This record gives sequence, structure tokens and C-alpha cells, in this order.
Amino acid sequence: MSSALTRPTAAPAAAARDVTARHRTRIFELAEVRWAAAALALFLLALPPYLLDAPAWTWAPPFALAYAAGGWEPGWSGLKALRDRTLDVDLLMVLAALGAAAIGQVLDGALLIVIFAASGALEAVATARTADSVRGLLDLAPATATRLSGDGAEETVPTERLRVGDTVLVRPGERVGADGRVLDGASEVDQATITGEPLPVDKRAGDEVFAGTLNGTGALRVRVERDPSDTVIARIVAMVAEASETKAPTQLFIEKVEQRYSVGMVAATLALFAVPLALGDDLRSTLLRAMTFMIVASPCAVVLATMPPLLSAIANAGRHGVLVKSAVVMERLGRIDAVALDKTGTLTEGAPKVTDVRPLPGSGLTERELLRLAAAAEHPSEHPLARAVVDAARDRGLRVPAADGFTSAPGVGVRATVEGRAVAVGAPAAGRAAGPVVAELEERGRTAVVVEVDGVPAGVLGIADRLRADAAATVAALGALTATAPVLVTGDNPRAAARLAALAGITDVRAGLLPEDKVAAVRELEAAGHRVLVVGDGVNDAPALAAAHTGVAMGRAGSDLALETADAVVVRDELAAVPAVVALSRRARRLVVQNLVIAGVFITGLVAWDLTGTLPLPLGVAGHEGSTVLVGLNGLRLLTEGAWRRAAATPEGPAASM
Repeated sequence: MSSALTRPTAAPAAAARDVTARHRTRIFELAEVRWAAAALALFLLALPPYLLDAPAWTWAPPFALAYAAGGWEPGWSGLKALRDRTLDVDLLMVLAALGAAAIGQVLDGALLIVIFAASGALEAVATARTADSVRGLLDLAPATATRLSGDGAEETVPTERLRVGDTVLVRPGERVGADGRVLDGASEVDQATITGEPLPVDKRAGDEVFAGTLNGTGALRVRVERDPSDTVIARIVAMVAEASETKAPTQLFIEKVEQRYSVGMVAATLALFAVPLALGDDLRSTLLRAMTFMIVASPCAVVLATMPPLLSAIANAGRHGVLVKSAVVMERLGRIDAVALDKTGTLTEGAPKVTDVRPLPGSGLTERELLRLAAAAEHPSEHPLARAVVDAARDRGLRVPAADGFTSAPGVGVRATVEGRAVAVGAPAAGRAAGPVVAELEERGRTAVVVEVDGVPAGVLGIADRLRADAAATVAALGALTATAPVLVTGDNPRAAARLAALAGITDVRAGLLPEDKVAAVRELEAAGHRVLVVGDGVNDAPALAAAHTGVAMGRAGSDLALETADAVVVRDELAAVPAVVALSRRARRLVVQNLVIAGVFITGLVAWDLTGTLPLPLGVAGHEGSTVLVGLNGLRLLTEGAWRRAAATPEGPAASM
């Protein structure tokens, strides 16, 4: 068939399975299946009287209707493509069937139509199955939510009418209607659909919740923080749907070659008909051989070789919380041979804590006052270190005042006016007078943040983050995949970076980098001939993500800019998903090669048989359509749960060129 899968799944398998089952497309809801079934029924109706030499009026009408039922749709789409000066192989199949009927091979032509229609129906079923998972994910988000007014009155509204700032009530056993933050209440929430966490997570005031996750035994009041169109679930669906509309370079090359090949095939068919006929061969056998050649030489299996494996890989990755934004990216992921990793929020949990608050002598500030001013300046920032400062102030019961004139320089720090005072919070280089305190904290593995008030260093905050539990295993897996030791690129101080890198098993550490320095590090690796994968999460990682051969963002803790810039997003908080999706990409690329070999072997063998011997038309039809179905099913192998488990568990060697 000339079309491939067009709508891969994005639903997390474990939690979406029941919803998907309820909304699974019934086979006979598909037009392709109904027309194929009609063609088969009419064929079977006509077959007995035809084989028994009954009068033509008993079998000719059912055969004619079988031709129409199985061939009208591909024939019509082929004619429309021809109007755009594109030669569609589906049209060639229909013409071959009509040609067979024209020389009296009515049964063989009808068999071609029936098998051709059945092949299209199988493809449509596979496409529908992947689309069902997307619809299942959408169905995880409830249609309505209980919105609370200012006086506490309850109102049931469609979730699409919720707006940022609204407060919703989530009762026990209900699904959360929007992405937001808990204002009041305590409960446990099953959020496996978003984060993949196998056990419910305790939620209380200040914690984030996601649309579509299932509330447990307590009631929660939640403030909506994202528009319904921008929830994590909506972004998953939108990004995977967008990915399904792209084509990988291999597919684009095949489609380009297909047009020239199809024209050449038609020319060869005409020559195979005209030349023997001019040399005295009889019309019937000459036309039959030419029609058989056109069938077996059609590149249907070649056209279907590329996209099913890549789209199946995108679908499977989406089910496991990795959003690959296009088929181009899925193909490129398998070609990377070097990895650069950010530190905070990537190798670490991205939830750092303030461990030290150290006012400098002469500042006149207490610990509480220093932390309060720093939190006010950091409050508008989305960086994980900024959140740590704000959370520390709140944990100590401090009132965080509003800040004016907020500015942020990625990799440097933030500035704002707080209660009439100019407050700057940033890297130690911004405050050399704080050097001894900075050195002490960094020696202990802390990240030091200097606070300036009215241009004078006023204190230092020490912040620590924990290494992810799967960081060391991920680094080892990425090293095995690429045969190159991963590199740590971070804006953090060299001592803290080196200490964490040692725990993760990284020896190449590049610390104290500004965003442009990270880009330079990536370009240095590329200049050495590497295809670099960058994994990061923050605003300061966005330039490096954009500059790399492929960029992956840690989506749960990542900034919006990083998510938009990256080629793929890990929605769940699982760093181990990165080597898994790389391995899955490589399996997809291998399946593409397998499919091209299968298609080439079938086409070459059947064409050689037809040219050097006498290939029966039914056998040619079965071989051609059988290879098309085989290639399609081979590509769909990557939709299975086992394919992801094997990719996650089996380290593979460096990528081979394709």
C-alpha cells in the first residue's frame, strides 16, 4: 500500500489500557474493512458458479461488484493523485486487475482486488489501533470539574472552560480535571499515567497535580496553573500527533525514488507488452505476462518499509513517557554516538534544598532576612535552584514580598527590586567578597549562591541536590550505546560537579559553564566527528539542546523553553528512559533495513520468475500482497510492551550508518 501509519499512540500503557479498551475502534467501523469484506463476500458468491461453468449471468455480476467494492477507493485516490501528476501504485494495482479481466482472467483479477483490499484493511486496522490509544489518553481527563467560586459555592463546568487561577474541588475517587497545585487538603494520587510512578503519591498543600490522575481517599482543593489546552496530557497528544505527520529522511528518499521507479515500471510494462506482440506472440499471454509484471514489480512493500517501524517506536516511547517530536527525530536518535548531560534536574532529582544560609559580616541581615529577600527576587524564576530558595523561605514561615523589575540572565542569576532595595541572586563570580564562604560551601559539595543587596554582597546560600537513583545506570547504558564516555556540562562549581560526577560514573566534567559555553562544548564534540545527544532541563540548557544533533529535555522539571527547543521530552521523571528510547530507535532503524531487504527480495524474485518463466498471476498477487503485509506487520512489532522492555534492558553497541 502506498500509505503508512498516520496516528501513533501516546497513552501510558498501564493506566490507559482499560480506557483504551472501552474506546477501541470496532473493526467494522472502518470503511476499508467493510469494503474488503464486501469484496470477499461477492468473490465467494461468484466463485462456485464460475468453477462449475454456470451461465455468465450467475457469476459475472458478483465478480463485477467485487471489483467495484475492492477497487473503487484506491482507484479514485489514484486518479486524484494522477491529476496532481503523481503516479500512485494503488492505481496500477487496479489497472492490472482490470487488464486481467479484459483478457478473460476474471477470477485472477478478482483475486487480486480481494487480496489488495484485504491488505488495505489490515493496514487500516493497525492504524486505528494506534489511534485508539491517543483517544484513550484523552479520555483519562474528565469531561467536567467542580469549580469553586469566591464564596465557596460549587459549580460543575466542562474542563475546557477552566482557566488559570480557578479553584477546583477534587473529591475522593475522582480524576483531577486540570494541571495545578494543591491549595488545601491531603490525599494520595495515582499519577502513573503521567509520571510512571507505580504507587500513589501523597499530595498536600503546595504539591503539583496533573489532569487525568486519579485522586485517592482525601478531598483536594486545587488551583489551576495551566490552561486545559496546555496540560501535560494535552501536550502529549498534540506532540505525538504532530510527530505522526512528519516523515523521516529515509521515507522522503523512498518516496522520491518511488515516483521515478513507478514511471520506469510502467514503461517496462508497456515494453514487455508491445515488443513480444510485435514479434508475433499472442495477445492474451503477452498481456497476462505484462500485467503480472506490473503487479509484482510495484513497490508497495518498499513504500511501507520505513514509517511503520518509526511510528511504532514513537507510539511505544509515548506510552512510556518519552515524547519524540517527529519521525525525523526518531531516526536521528539511533545515530547518536556521544552524550552530554546537564547536572541539576537531569542527573539530579531537580528538587534541591537550601542547606545553609550564611549572612556576611557587615551586611546587617539575619538569616531570615537574607533568605526572605533572596526568595522574593527568585520567586518569578522557574529554575530549580530558585524554587529551592522560595520553598526554604515558605518552610520557615517567612512572608515573601512582591518583587518589581525582575530580570534573569541564564547561567548568571536574577535581579529584582524588593521593598525598594536592589537584590541580585546569582553565581559566586558575581560576588568575590564572599569568596571564603563560597569556597567552604563548595568544598562540602554544595552549590553556592551569592545574594547582593544594593550592589554589595550580603550573604551566601548553600544548596544541595540528590543524585537520581538511576543516574549511574543511565550513564553506563549511554556509554555502552555510544562507545563514548558521557560528558557532564554544568554551570555549577567544579567541586560540586566533580563530586556528583564521580557518583554517576562520569570522568569528563566541564563545570562553571554559561549557556554559550555549553554550546561551545557541544560544537567541540561535533567538530571531533560525533553526533551529540544533549540531555538537559533548564532555560540555560535550551541553546545546547538546539545546537546538538539531538536534544532531550527532562519534561517534569524542565522549563517551557527547554521543552520547546528539545527534539524529545521525557515526561516521566525517569532518566533511564533516555538510553531506552535510543535503543528503541536503533531497533526501528534495523527493522527499516529488514523491511527493505524483504521487499527487495520479493520484488526481485517475482520479477525474475515472471521474466524468465511463467509466473501464475494468482501466485504473483499472493507474493506481492503477502510481502506488503509482512513488511507492515514487521514494523508494528515495536508497538508491543516487550519491545520497550528489551530496549530498556539490552545495551547495544554504537550505531551503524544507514
